[in-house]
Amino acid sequence: MARSFLLQLAFALTFLVFADAIYTKNSPVLQVTAKTYDSLIKQTNHTSIVEFYAPWCGHCQNLKPAYEKAAKALAGLAKVAAIDCDDEANKPLCGQMGVTGFPTLKIVKPGAKPGRPVVEDYNGARSAKAIVDAVKDKIPNHVKRLQGSTFVTWFNEESNTAKAVVFSEKGTTSPLVKSLAVDFLGSIAFAQVKDATTAKKYGVSEFPAVLLIPAQSVNPIPYKGDLNRESLLSFFAQVASPNPDPAPPKAKAPKSSRKPKATSSASAKFSRASEAHKSSDFDDFMGSSGTIVLDDDTPTESPIPIVNNQQEPVAIPSILLPIPTLSTSADLEASCLAPKSANCILVLLPAKHNADSISEAETSVLSGFAEIVEKHKKRQANVIPMFAIPADVAAATRIRQDLGISPPEHLEVVALNMKRGWWRHYSSKTYEILELEDFVDAIKLGEGAKQKLPSTFGGSSEDQSKPDAKDDFSIVGDKTSESETTNIVTEVEPQKTTASRHEEL
Repeated sequence: MARSFLLQLAFALTFLVFADAIYTKNSPVLQVTAKTYDSLIKQTNHTSIVEFYAPWCGHCQNLKPAYEKAAKALAGLAKVAAIDCDDEANKPLCGQMGVTGFPTLKIVKPGAKPGRPVVEDYNGARSAKAIVDAVKDKIPNHVKRLQGSTFVTWFNEESNTAKAVVFSEKGTTSPLVKSLAVDFLGSIAFAQVKDATTAKKYGVSEFPAVLLIPAQSVNPIPYKGDLNRESLLSFFAQVASPNPDPAPPKAKAPKSSRKPKATSSASAKFSRASEAHKSSDFDDFMGSSGTIVLDDDTPTESPIPIVNNQQEPVAIPSILLPIPTLSTSADLEASCLAPKSANCILVLLPAKHNADSISEAETSVLSGFAEIVEKHKKRQANVIPMFAIPADVAAATRIRQDLGISPPEHLEVVALNMKRGWWRHYSSKTYEILELEDFVDAIKLGEGAKQKLPSTFGGSSEDQSKPDAKDDFSIVGDKTSESETTNIVTEVEPQKTTASRHEEL
């Protein structure tokens, strides 16, 4: 009794300590509320990542160091924001955004029409580097990539805006250049040129280089400073001021007649964010060498469902629909074992499975997967098909035999991909919801070790008896690793020995 009281007291004290301690006023993470969400996130021309959290959530506390590290790395490039869903005023917004678990991360990028952004769930690793890489990929690209005659045409055409040209050996546009194009959207048009012949015509002999054309028929101004954000902002500011946040419409008055607009303290914080970085730190991050280590820390665990609290942002239904049960070999083969079947998760139930003998493990795995499916539906996110397979289904027995896993007396969970020719065994000894979510997330992200399916795997019982049956399911090779991990793996180029101006662009 005394121990129970002490545990409750410890929990209460922990709640009080963490109640308002996720992000302080000095945090690099931008604090957003339901009232400021439209102006700071929805209406801006910058990409944002938004964390929906609760102060009492342990996983949110675990995410904080990596999230703040990501905020520092993305300062001036994109917004890293957080919304407290435990705040009564913010709960309607959290519900509208489809938040059903803490922490939930969403990337908000500007859409085709102002004020109508595209919102995407972030399901990557909970590490600083993974978050930074994902957000950098979503920064809008208003930089035209031109060469030869197309560049000459663009360079000479009449325009009401100034022009900036970046000459670079790289075939892609760096996040720094993209962010500068957003800062001066509507006042400076940006282009990038990789063609050395074209560069030479305009007096550029080495890459990278920047030219600023203030107006038509005005000689270009070459940039001679270090290629860091602060210096470039000052260079471009001689012809136009960076846009306030949120940015005004595209049509803008000349600089001499334009009056500065007042911005909120939060907006000003984002506009001045890059000033907090010395150029050397920013060069290290932006350089292709990746000398700043963003993810030494272990990624935090997957989001957990919102637990019962006095005031919940979103109520989770107490009754969950079970995952489908495939009771025949034909249903199993049609759903998961066809040659072109993609990811599929099978719960191979133990023998003598019935309502009277269901084990605690079966209850945990079936209810856990049902909860995962329900959470994905609420978020309108794609979920891997999941099926329960009774032990008396002949195809289930063949799966156990072909994959060399335990006999029908044991509960087993496997993931298959017939199209790619691989399978994966759920190896954890427990069936807790976090373990199951990690298993599902790893499959979606292409993480973890996979095993090659046997060449005779799959097909109906009749097909197995045919001499050429195995040819129908032969595996040429596992092509999964590259294609399924490109969204979370970033190639790091070797450290360059040239000056910092060669690293950012």
